[in-house]
Amino acid sequence: MIRYIGRRLLMALPVLLGTSLLIYAMVYALPGDPIRALAGDQPLPPEVVAQLRAEHNLDDPFLVQYVKYLGQLLQGNLGTDFAGNPVAETIGLRLPITARLAIVAIIFEIVIGITAGVLCALYKSSWFDNLVLVSTTMVVSVPVFVLAFLAQWLFGFQLGWFPVAGIANGWFSLILPGMVLAALSMAYVARLTRTSMVETLGADHVRTARSKGITELRVVTRHGLRNALIPVVTFIGADLGAMMGGAIVTESVFNIPGIGRAVFDAVRNQEGPVVVGIVTMMVFFFVFFNLVVDVLYGVLDPRIRYE
Repeated sequence: MIRYIGRRLLMALPVLLGTSLLIYAMVYALPGDPIRALAGDQPLPPEVVAQLRAEHNLDDPFLVQYVKYLGQLLQGNLGTDFAGNPVAETIGLRLPITARLAIVAIIFEIVIGITAGVLCALYKSSWFDNLVLVSTTMVVSVPVFVLAFLAQWLFGFQLGWFPVAGIANGWFSLILPGMVLAALSMAYVARLTRTSMVETLGADHVRTARSKGITELRVVTRHGLRNALIPVVTFIGADLGAMMGGAIVTESVFNIPGIGRAVFDAVRNQEGPVVVGIVTMMVFFFVFFNLVVDVLYGVLDPRIRYE
């Protein structure tokens, strides 16, 4: 197991390096001058523009810029934005907010998605099964920003149940955006759980367990759900990595100052070090949670061994 984890971590290094190079190249290719965009309508003196371009290596060729950035990155320095704020400080301020939002979304995704999928499998072709299939199809078909605005209008303005923007109310402010962020994933988890549970409940070992007189609850939970959760855990693990990376649309609509909002602002201002630093962190979370999922396979199915 230790050797397996070590190999996976070593494999993550070229992934992080390639991702940073790709993102840096995409930001470099954006049209326009980031220094002039920073100045806005008021032009900066030529000496100030020259100083800013020299500080951020903007006059160097692309590969020289990237090598210099990579050298700083290997020293633990993620660089600074054009306002002089360290990127590490920005991540430190924004990441906990996105982490709390991701936790709320994952709770909704796991509890509602898996519960709905299991009930659909147990009561296959019932009115509840048909209702879940229809509702999940509708959720998958609607863009996230439309769901966000509808949720704000219905639960925020009309019913007044939740705040519609900001994080002034702490965890309570994250319930509505968390539901919106988890909506699409809940639909996929419900469908995936249903399909996997229907297949597992029809397997030979489940029929054998029932023939031995084991209670239905134990058959469903121990012999059915445990094996059916393997593909579901795979999806949730990858989804958690994506959520930790930041939900740009959700955070923008609900005015949440998280990682996703920081990436949006950095791309708009062409701040390459900020975008590369945050996206590299996103990739790290994605790789880490996929590694956790692979380890959980052995817990859910003892037949899986790591060579």
